[in-house]
Amino acid sequence: MKAVHELVAYFDRRGRLSRRQLRKLLDQNMVATDPPPNLFGMCGTVGATYYFKITGALEGQVWGTDVYTRDSVLGAAAVHAGLLAPGETAVLRLQVVAAQQSYPGSARNGVTTTDYGAFPECWTLSAI
Repeated sequence: MKAVHELVAYFDRRGRLSRRQLRKLLDQNMVATDPPPNLFGMCGTVGATYYFKITGALEGQVWGTDVYTRDSVLGAAAVHAGLLAPGETAVLRLQVVAAQQSYPGSARNGVTTTDYGAFPECWTLSAI
């Protein structure tokens, strides 16, 4: 499945997939998967992109704002980012980004995140 993610992400980043084509792949469960329990081992390559079916949650530890540390809970980060409501499920794009010197916390959409200092692996979420 990782190879399929990489291939779709390659074409998505280069604008070679229309939103309709990408949505069709996602809706047919050909690309998106349920997220793993944690992202250990998945955030080592900046630019790596994954498509996960995520359910919004109000609980779970999250570090950062908009850029989240590798060990942040996906469902809570999605609500914090305003991408999902609690209990709502959707396919979101997770992209691994360059490490930050700090991850400031904040309170948004019913989720409070925590400040964290330098951490080597992190990601962002976006809607499809």
